[in-house]
Amino acid sequence: MIEQLFWVGYLGAFASLVFAFLQARKVFKYEEGNETMIKIAQAIRAGANAFMKRQYGTVTVFLVVMFAILSALAYIPMLFGNDGYINPFTPFAFITGGAFTALCGFVGMKVSTNANARTAYAATDSLNKALRVSFASGSVMGFIVNGLAILEITTWYIILKYVFKVDDNVIAHTMVTFGMGVAVVAVFARVGGGIFTKAADVGADLVGKVEAGIPEDDPRNPAVIADNVGDNVGDVAGMGADLHESNSNALVATIAISFGAGYGIAGFMLPIVISVIGILCSILGTFFVQTKEKADQKTLLNSLRRGVYVAGGTAAIATLPLIYFIGNSEAAGPMADNIWGLYASVLVGIAAGFIVSLFTEYYTSDASSPTRVLAKSSDSGSAPLIIGGMSLGMKSTAGPVLTISGAAIISFMISGGFRWITGDLTDPTYSMGLYGIGLAAVSMLATNAIILATDAFGPVADNAGGIAEMAKLPPEVRERTDALDALGNTTAATGKGFAIASNAFTGLALLVSYVNIAQAQAYDAGKGTLNLAIVNPPVLIGFFGGTAVVFLFAALCMSAVQRAAQSIVKEVRRQFKEIKGLLEGNAEADYATCVDICTRGALKEMIAPAMLTIFGPIIAGLLLGVSGVVGYLAGIIITGFAVAIFMMNSGGAWDNAKKFIEAGNLGGKGSDNHKAAVIGDTVGDPLKDTAGPSFNNVITVSCTVAIVFIGVTIAFGLLG
Repeated sequence: MIEQLFWVGYLGAFASLVFAFLQARKVFKYEEGNETMIKIAQAIRAGANAFMKRQYGTVTVFLVVMFAILSALAYIPMLFGNDGYINPFTPFAFITGGAFTALCGFVGMKVSTNANARTAYAATDSLNKALRVSFASGSVMGFIVNGLAILEITTWYIILKYVFKVDDNVIAHTMVTFGMGVAVVAVFARVGGGIFTKAADVGADLVGKVEAGIPEDDPRNPAVIADNVGDNVGDVAGMGADLHESNSNALVATIAISFGAGYGIAGFMLPIVISVIGILCSILGTFFVQTKEKADQKTLLNSLRRGVYVAGGTAAIATLPLIYFIGNSEAAGPMADNIWGLYASVLVGIAAGFIVSLFTEYYTSDASSPTRVLAKSSDSGSAPLIIGGMSLGMKSTAGPVLTISGAAIISFMISGGFRWITGDLTDPTYSMGLYGIGLAAVSMLATNAIILATDAFGPVADNAGGIAEMAKLPPEVRERTDALDALGNTTAATGKGFAIASNAFTGLALLVSYVNIAQAQAYDAGKGTLNLAIVNPPVLIGFFGGTAVVFLFAALCMSAVQRAAQSIVKEVRRQFKEIKGLLEGNAEADYATCVDICTRGALKEMIAPAMLTIFGPIIAGLLLGVSGVVGYLAGIIITGFAVAIFMMNSGGAWDNAKKFIEAGNLGGKGSDNHKAAVIGDTVGDPLKDTAGPSFNNVITVSCTVAIVFIGVTIAFGLLG
């Protein structure tokens, strides 16, 4: 009976993808506006397409090389009659995971670059109409991400279980390899897109707003098209790949743990069914997102909250009977004794997601006192504003870290872990508790489709504002798009906090999966029991190594933005100086050169941080052995989570402090306060949109790579 639930996975994927298609068709039904608006939108599309084509070309080369390496590790030992270091399905799972992630980013970018002018034109009618267009565009991204994740994972399970009839350990390892492919492409997309968008943004702001004193998105600014392209390739395509990775690896980690808990096929189906319920409830929630004309930020925020709360609330209610049904099936094994505990873990995950979102919103929204106090500090110049933003970001880490820590221990205990008193990692009750943690992560991301929709609409609104400015539309149009843009800044910060919180959950589950798999393989290889005591030198050194990699990765991302932005600053200054009549509005800027500079800079600079993330766990394994990798991963997860929250909330607060001033407060646009806030915003840009959100991928790439290469670590690691 329970085997028939496989079709629920396909039903959920079908519903999600069909709804995404309908939302895309809805977007394309709106008009793009006048000839000038269409011309600007076409330039943005051309730049985004060119960047994505070159970026994916680079990524494809890397995927092919990795496929060859994985194939060699799987098949060459077999030629000599030995088992491969990895299972033979690994290379193909890796490629499909990467391909689906690339598809998510590509589709999201295509729709967003066609929604920007349509949103601007809709804003000529009303604020609500502009919200509906931009939100429909964001919904495409949200539902594509969830639908493809369920489709891929369900298909791989059916192929492995019923076509090749492999055992559960091979299934678990292959699922993690799929997750590695997802995460590897996501880190390229997030880092590359983040470098592009922030290089253009910082360069445009510093020369345009601060030096030349011209408005944001002024057509005289040569970097303005590159800035709008960046919104799409970084904050839509990069973010979509990122959230696809979060959702996929939460499912993968939970499924891998379910086998150790003895839950069998029921353990596989439960997270899939929860995700399907989340999709259906997210579809319902989208119909509650609407607003009225002249709405303030609080009202706009409540209009989006309404949809998210409806989705989360209905998902929490609908999950109970399904857990009861699956848990009492013949194939569920010991799950029948944990039904209420597993349901409580679902509620803990949903609640933790909302709590983290509220913490993020409180510290970054310009409707809250921390951001308004930060904006007020601009009275004394940019230095106090920057100091205040750093302090705000540091304070903001406590709430999310404590929330996730509490949610993890609660979900572990109530789902069966409270019976784990032996300290034996092979005790099934230990895996039962860990399954609860994984289920909490899956539940947190179950309504990811609508949460991502509330995030992905922001870059579209930002683009719409730029098009309105460049096309010289009436002032009330820019007021409406600016209101949506400011709202998007808050929801973007909330979405990023939500994603890193769920990845911290997922990272914990993947870390323990690594320990369990490594322990079994080390025992089979005759290397005995792992020594995971914190005072064991390889563990301790690994912890320090993982922490160091977090800061090195952040430094590489930020210096990449710095170098690329410097190139843009020089180019914009050159054009202002050499193109006669440009600043007077009598000549046209050379937009293409700025787009090309950002593209070349991003593609060049994304390589080093991506390679550090991918090869770091392998090097740690070869030098420190399995025990050292455990410490390395712990350092990455713990430090990466806290640093990401700090960076994203500091950057989000600086951005919204600027928006608060631009709304007419504290002197408004052009004032000394505004100039100080622009400096703060440019400092925060690489934190909140490049380095900070990329730690989602750093955590999961590190964990999945480590798991895939366990065989290599055991065979060749110097220490243990």
